[in-house]
Amino acid sequence: MKQVICINWGTKYGPPFINRLYAMVARNITPPFSFTCFCDDPTGIRDEVRTFPLPEIDFEIPKTQYGIWPKSRLWGERLGDLEGPVLFLDLDLVITGSLDPFFEYGDPGDVILSRNQSTPFERLGQTSCFRFPVGALKPMQDYLKSDPQRLATEHKFEQRFVTRNAPGGIKLFPRSWVLHYRQDCTRPFPLNFVLPPKLPDSAKIVIFPGGVHPPHAIEGRYGDRYAQHVPPLDYLKGAFDDDRPERIDKYLRHFLLPAPWVADHWRE
Repeated sequence: MKQVICINWGTKYGPPFINRLYAMVARNITPPFSFTCFCDDPTGIRDEVRTFPLPEIDFEIPKTQYGIWPKSRLWGERLGDLEGPVLFLDLDLVITGSLDPFFEYGDPGDVILSRNQSTPFERLGQTSCFRFPVGALKPMQDYLKSDPQRLATEHKFEQRFVTRNAPGGIKLFPRSWVLHYRQDCTRPFPLNFVLPPKLPDSAKIVIFPGGVHPPHAIEGRYGDRYAQHVPPLDYLKGAFDDDRPERIDKYLRHFLLPAPWVADHWRE
């Protein structure tokens, strides 16, 4: 049984993202599999998704500018009725290839993260997609509990905390399996004005850190700072406006054409 999990709290994502993630998993995995969402409200989630309340913790989630520390709820001794290896997936990623290799890679007892491409000189994992055995991260959760705010501030991101403190160390999935949308798929200036974002053949999962989510990629805009997609020439004219949302070099690099392949995969 291949076990896939996700977590949702609040209203930033909710059922539309959960239901699409389930559908992408179902299209790209060889059964049998289970899909479990740990959430604060199961309303609107499709019936095929198993739901459990958010795992309880006896410490306060760190409040920091960086990192997604509520994920630490998943590091406890129990996760619903699950046992053995589970593959965690962020709600805002896009699955473009088979997930089977993520369950076949390494040993069942390994903690395996996707590689963080933003830090080429640091061996850093990325927790948008990572596999771990249920309960194996309990010592790491206990360590965080000892001083949550200090440890979160020191590590900055939760993936750095996992990378450095997972019991027995971590392994990394092959770099080519999990790609970063802005770094691996979008085009550099000035090609971004004439060529749409690409989907490399090796990609099995595309992650969306940094404020550009699948709906933005489909529409062709760089996150919420841009209200809508505009034609390339109109966008170029905006480079000379005093009210552009960022300095001119970033403004020009951040133009995006729509990516139809994201819509093809990110759907129920």
